[in-house]
Amino acid sequence: MSKNKVSLTDQNFNGKTVLITGHTGFKGAWLTAWLKQLGAKVVGIALDPPTEPSHFTEAHLAEDMVDLRIDICNQLDLEEAILAAQPDFVFHLAAQALVRRSYEDPLETWQTNVLGTLHVLEALRKLDKLCAAVIITSDKCYDNVEWVWGYRETDAMGSPDPYSASKGAAELVIRSHIKSYFPKASSKVRIASARAGNVIGGGDWAADRIVPDCVKAWSTDNLVELRNPHSTRPWQHVLEPLSGYISLAIALSQKPELHGEPFNFGPQAQQNHSVLELVQQMALHWEKVRWQDVSSSVAGPYESGLLKLNCDKSLHYLQWHAAMGFEDTVRMTAEWYRAYYQQPAHIAPTTNAQITAYTAIAKKRGLAWAQ
Repeated sequence: MSKNKVSLTDQNFNGKTVLITGHTGFKGAWLTAWLKQLGAKVVGIALDPPTEPSHFTEAHLAEDMVDLRIDICNQLDLEEAILAAQPDFVFHLAAQALVRRSYEDPLETWQTNVLGTLHVLEALRKLDKLCAAVIITSDKCYDNVEWVWGYRETDAMGSPDPYSASKGAAELVIRSHIKSYFPKASSKVRIASARAGNVIGGGDWAADRIVPDCVKAWSTDNLVELRNPHSTRPWQHVLEPLSGYISLAIALSQKPELHGEPFNFGPQAQQNHSVLELVQQMALHWEKVRWQDVSSSVAGPYESGLLKLNCDKSLHYLQWHAAMGFEDTVRMTAEWYRAYYQQPAHIAPTTNAQITAYTAIAKKRGLAWAQ
C-alpha cells in the first residue's frame, strides 16, 4: 500500500471507538488485533479467555485497549459499559459457540446466544448517537436440510441442535427488534446481522474442533482421532469473515438502506472440503503427523454433514468475496501454529504479519475495503 493512499478501513476506524463483545474468543482476538492495527480505540466486553492457552493472552492483546470482564447475560452491567463507551462501531461476537457443548448445557447456550443478543440490542436502544452495529450469528442459523446449493439470507431459520436453533432464534430477535425499535428512516443506530462459520486459523484451542485437535496432538507427537472424516465444510480462514464484518460495518455507516439487512460471508462454492482433506492438507505443513478414522466407533450427537452459504448479496452490496483459496487458508493456519509452538512468547508479530499479508492479498484481488 503506497504511503500516499489510506485504505477504506484506515479512513473509517482510525481514532474511532469500536466496541467488541467476545473479544477474548477466537474470532474476537483476531478482530481486536486487526482493529488496533487500524488505529481504533478498542473497548472489549467478554468473559475470561475461554481456553488455555488463548490467542488473546499469548499475543498480549489486552495492552492499549479497554479490557472489560462482563457477562453479556448481566443486562445492567452490559448496558452501563456500552453507554459509557459511546461507540462509533459495535461488533457483537460473544456467544456459546460449540455444538457439542450446546447438547451438554442447552440453558447456557440459549441464555448466552439469545438473551445475550437481546441485552446488546436493548443497550443500543439507549445509545443516542450515530453507530453501526454488526451482530454476528452463524451459518448454522439456517434450517439445514443438507441440500447441495448455498443458503440465502431469505431461507428458513433453525436447525435441530440447541446451538443452531439458538442462533436461528437470535436472528429472529434481531429482526424483531430492528423493526420494532430501530426505524429505518430515522434510527441513529444502524444494525445488520452477519452469518459465517467453519473458520480456521491460528489461536483456536477450542474443544472438539478439528484444527485444534490436530495441532494439540501433533505438537506432542500423538495421533489425532477423526470422528467425522467425510463431513464437508466451507472452510475459510478467520480473517475472511472478519473482513466481511468490517466491510459491512463500513457500508452500514455510509448507507442507511443496509440497516436491518442480514449478510452471508463464506468461501466460493467449490471450496467445500471434507475433514479428511483438511487434515491431509495440514499434514503438508507439519512434521510427524498421524490420524485415525474413528467414525464407526464413536457415537455422538447430531452434527450437519453438508452446509454451504450463498454470498451473492455480500458481493453485490459490499463488493466482498473471499480472498484466499483452500491451500493458502490451510498453509497460513499451519504457519501460525508452528510459530507458536516454536516461540509461544513471541506470537504477536506473527498475528500482525498475517493480518498485513491477508490485507495485501485482498488488495491484489480487488476487495473494496482493502483499496
